[in-house]
Amino acid sequence: MPAPASAPAVADASCSGLPPLALTMGEPAGIGGEITLKAWLARDRGVPPFFVIDDALRLQRLADELHLAVPVRRVAGGEAAAACFGEALPVLDQPLPVAVHPGHPDAGNGSAVAAAIRTAVARTVAGEAAAVVTNPIHKKTLYGAGFAFPGHTEFLAALAGEGARPVMMLAGPSLRVVPVTIHVSLRDAIATLSADAIVAAASITAAALRRDFGIARPRLAIAGLNPHAGEDGEMGGEEASIVAPAIERLRAAGIEAAGPLPPDAMFSPRARQGYDAAICMYHDQALIPLKALDFEAGVNVTLGLPFVRTSPDHGTAFDIAGTGRASAGSLIAALRLAADIAARRAASPR
Repeated sequence: MPAPASAPAVADASCSGLPPLALTMGEPAGIGGEITLKAWLARDRGVPPFFVIDDALRLQRLADELHLAVPVRRVAGGEAAAACFGEALPVLDQPLPVAVHPGHPDAGNGSAVAAAIRTAVARTVAGEAAAVVTNPIHKKTLYGAGFAFPGHTEFLAALAGEGARPVMMLAGPSLRVVPVTIHVSLRDAIATLSADAIVAAASITAAALRRDFGIARPRLAIAGLNPHAGEDGEMGGEEASIVAPAIERLRAAGIEAAGPLPPDAMFSPRARQGYDAAICMYHDQALIPLKALDFEAGVNVTLGLPFVRTSPDHGTAFDIAGTGRASAGSLIAALRLAADIAARRAASPR
């Protein structure tokens, strides 16, 4: 599949002089530990240095159980992690209060999972890490531990402080997508969709494409909400009342925005050559084409934060946790993209 239009050259993160990345444990009963170990094993294939905030003993036991030759080394911070990364997996040790059983999450570990995210953000903001990379979490388990946020994105926004306006982007080799509404029901997504929300998401996306992806003049494709983009009002009026006015405002602000486009046609190979990111109206409208095209290499990027954050574009995969069958492809892509964006920001701070 072709790369997104106007894809920039990748920044040379390996020569940037940046500190290592901070990787969170994610849900310990899922595949996060396994893919972390496998990502370290791929360090000679362009994986940038990182340290993981996790239980060092459980990672070493997991490596032994899966017959992965990964020595684990406890470190105090980023400098020590960078020094030992070539020889061992650096772990900022955070012991878990409850024993881990693959595929069976326990709310007793929820507070430790959230603490790992807080630590990663704090170390990154302090300059000890170049970016935050998060392993997949299990929301229900976190809720059982008193977690008060719908998901990673909202928690990261709270940690970032006032003024943060997080926008979820899913990026792969052949497509970038941004859902305007995210973790709500389809009924609520339609009810809450507004021109203001579309303009905000698209504006933040355009700015990020310039700053973080090196695209001088981003081109956005704006999806319609209804089949055939409403068919001139025959299949719904939201295109005329909400989406088109948002596009007019974006164009008035100097952003190249096309649409409203029929969602069933805008993701074809030929159509994808005409834009750098697709702005979609709801979660599945964005994620279905992205995962169909780039499941193994898709990356979740949170735009609109004062620090860089990426994540694999998949869940905890409880069904294969502990079996050795998990692919680290999406995590490796997330680590590489985080390092690329951090290097680009360091080279052109603003």
